[in-house]
Amino acid sequence: MGNTQRLVLTGAHVIDGLSPAPIANGSVAIENGRVAEVLDGTKSSDTRDARVIELDGAYLLPGLWDVHVHPEYPLPPGITVAQQTADFGAQLSRALTEGGVTSVRCGGAANYMDVAWKQVFESGKMVGPRVFASGYFLTTTGGHFLTSGQARECDGPYGFVHAIREGIKNGVDHIKLNLSGGIMGPPWDLHKHSFLLEDEIEAAFALCRQREFKVMAHATNPDAVKSAIRLGAHTVEHGYTQDEECLELFQSSGAWYVPTLAISHLTCEQAANDWEREWVERRQIANDLQRRANAASDEHAKWFKRALDAGIKMALGSDIRPLSEAALLEMGLWVRDGATPWQAIQAATRNAAEMCGVGNELGTVEAGKLADLIVVADNPLEDIGNIRKLMLVLKEGQVVSDKRSSSILAGRSS
Repeated sequence: MGNTQRLVLTGAHVIDGLSPAPIANGSVAIENGRVAEVLDGTKSSDTRDARVIELDGAYLLPGLWDVHVHPEYPLPPGITVAQQTADFGAQLSRALTEGGVTSVRCGGAANYMDVAWKQVFESGKMVGPRVFASGYFLTTTGGHFLTSGQARECDGPYGFVHAIREGIKNGVDHIKLNLSGGIMGPPWDLHKHSFLLEDEIEAAFALCRQREFKVMAHATNPDAVKSAIRLGAHTVEHGYTQDEECLELFQSSGAWYVPTLAISHLTCEQAANDWEREWVERRQIANDLQRRANAASDEHAKWFKRALDAGIKMALGSDIRPLSEAALLEMGLWVRDGATPWQAIQAATRNAAEMCGVGNELGTVEAGKLADLIVVADNPLEDIGNIRKLMLVLKEGQVVSDKRSSSILAGRSS
């Protein structure tokens, strides 16, 4: 979807994803959908035959990522597959235009609707983020979060093998395995419990290694986290409770950690600002699930911060909806739990792109990379909430959302 006209964004503070110090009065030139050059205030970009957008001191940074998303759940009564699929595509599109989320990685979607939308957006016929698709997440009979409609129940080694082969046949990018329970589920779906037997989990990982498909592992307790890493998981999701050996295995293996703080942190009791309170009120999470989240929150925050301080590779994924809000809320929770705004931004840009295997093309503002960019009115390095003051979104050098007429006033009134 690259744009052949030269575009120059000038007068910006450029947060390039490489250095925590913004480039003052910088300019970014874009040609054929890619960044052609990034200049500081001492040099001027060639603006002949170019479209020029003067940013007047706004902040330009890489497009955001959310590396743990799902379609809407629980599903409204009577909704059809067609309606759910359409709603998911609309949410994805709004994530791009309203939230500045230029890429997502799916952690479970019924009927391979994530594969479908990936193909639609790649065609350029509709505007939406890049999608890394998983299809169904694979769990056991009586496994985690069956009410989502996105789970495929498997039993025995061959049950998992068959489901993985089905996913590969249907065009997924990675395999999502649920090794354990969770917070959001019925009373028997507990995050302290692991669900797969040894022969089941070994068969699943063996096939993924053989077919060279990365495993996105839902692992919520120390045993599940360790099993996932030892068997070769590319990423570990959640990690609500861990131990020192988990951290050592992360470091020695190079596995990625996606903490999804929103799952344990966004409750009536814990909501700490207007955005969080509004989200909690809108989502109407059942009281028993909020109690489970509250009970897990401190331990989750503890291991998140331990992992951050240990230098474990981490990327930002929300596991909540709507997708236009999710990554922004998760970034705020990272900072609340001890990350700097710079660490949260890196997790949602450079780290996420690297984790998804496209760090050579995306995730930073560098010459030669695809021009997936956002512009916000005020400095998110001073206040991560400023990431909400969206002015422009570009995907491959094309402006797909322009809020400059209202973004500054709307953002500064909040």
